[in-house]
Amino acid sequence: MSNHRMHRRSLIACLAASLLAPQRLPAAILPYRLIPDATDVRFTFRLSGQPQQGRIPVRAARIRIDPQNLARSQADITLDASRARTGLIFATEALKSPGVLNTARFPEIRFRSTGVRLGPDGRLSGGAQIGGELTLRGTTRPLTLQAALYRRPGTAASDLRELDVHLSGSLSRAAFGATGYPDLVADRVTLAIKARIRQEG
Repeated sequence: MSNHRMHRRSLIACLAASLLAPQRLPAAILPYRLIPDATDVRFTFRLSGQPQQGRIPVRAARIRIDPQNLARSQADITLDASRARTGLIFATEALKSPGVLNTARFPEIRFRSTGVRLGPDGRLSGGAQIGGELTLRGTTRPLTLQAALYRRPGTAASDLRELDVHLSGSLSRAAFGATGYPDLVADRVTLAIKARIRQEG
């Protein structure tokens, strides 16, 4: 058999093997949903110089995580401002008033991520940040949150079915037009979000 014919048969065999071999496709971005009972959105503000806490329930959430490229992960979270609560009845009513959240006109608060910066270790923890846009009272401004993403304790490194998410940051309420009661309530408000998410499907 000539060298040319042998080379041709080898080329055909290699091509057939490559076509029949399993193809590695890019990993899909995994969709997750919130577990409401394990999700807590808190905010802290200063009233007459004293720290006060409140909570806002989540109305909807769209979370996508790419395990192979965490920087491609996405979050779109809507809070139910009309159900915001503090530990003081009068403070809750003031919070919903036209001068602050104005929930009669703007019942929702929305955060939509626009980019993820991983921590020094290349993970969504230890210095990771999620940049995005916060829409409050109809005004949209950039907001960066410190982020951490953890597997459930005791699970294997490959088990991504349930994850714990911690987000934190702060904002100026005046930047969104929520300027009511300036003599009583400080401008800076801090956020602390703890959520558990479960992979869909």
